[in-house]
Amino acid sequence: MSSINAARQQGLNVRAKSLLSRVTYRRAVDEDDRDDIFRLRYDAYLREGAIDACAAGRFHDPVDDQDNTFLFGVYVDDELAGSIRLSVTLPRQHALPTTAVFPEFVGPKIAAGAVVVDPTRFVARHAISRHLPELPYLTLRLAWLAMEHFDGDWILLAIRPEHRAFYRRYWSAIELCEARPYPKLAKPVGLSVVDYRAVREQVLERHPFLASTPAERAGLFEPAMPLVPEAGLPGAIWPMELRPAGAGLTL
Repeated sequence: MSSINAARQQGLNVRAKSLLSRVTYRRAVDEDDRDDIFRLRYDAYLREGAIDACAAGRFHDPVDDQDNTFLFGVYVDDELAGSIRLSVTLPRQHALPTTAVFPEFVGPKIAAGAVVVDPTRFVARHAISRHLPELPYLTLRLAWLAMEHFDGDWILLAIRPEHRAFYRRYWSAIELCEARPYPKLAKPVGLSVVDYRAVREQVLERHPFLASTPAERAGLFEPAMPLVPEAGLPGAIWPMELRPAGAGLTL
């Protein structure tokens, strides 16, 4: 690494660590928290031209209500600054939104029993994020913490081509597939993945603010319910909107 890049990386780590002291992660279970996130999502996607305007002023889909979905708000000084949704392959809860768009890449990993974290709906409040360039790193930190908590294997990244370089630098992501149309979004996305076990140590060395304690992770992800569905239910329950044919999905 050049001295210039090393200095930039060190500067990012210092600023991210400082911002982390002002950040609170809150799992959105309360309906008011969820509604705030859906409005923030709508504003962010509309600003990017990724969705059409609607009277409701909210952006959500059936994935938000799945048992293996963790919806988080990211608060800076107690103000909602960003949000991310994490779908996790829990025991007998395997449905992930990205599977429907890239089934030939994601399906075999799930079939092999891999623990996969699928981060989607990654948004930030424009008025805050433009002054805090470290906010995306700390919002995505939640996906890294989920990998640690659930002993994960892969992070899926359904992302636009212009965002690939960011994930290569941050998480050593590997690009698997060129961009494809994604229903309900105006811009196509490609698929990258992070081989967590292969890159964990080097990424943590590069970005020490990704480190966490068992207590922090437990506070965010427990209880993960239901870990075992009621007797007689099939292993992977796909709502009609999420079947691999794929109509109606969004990131």
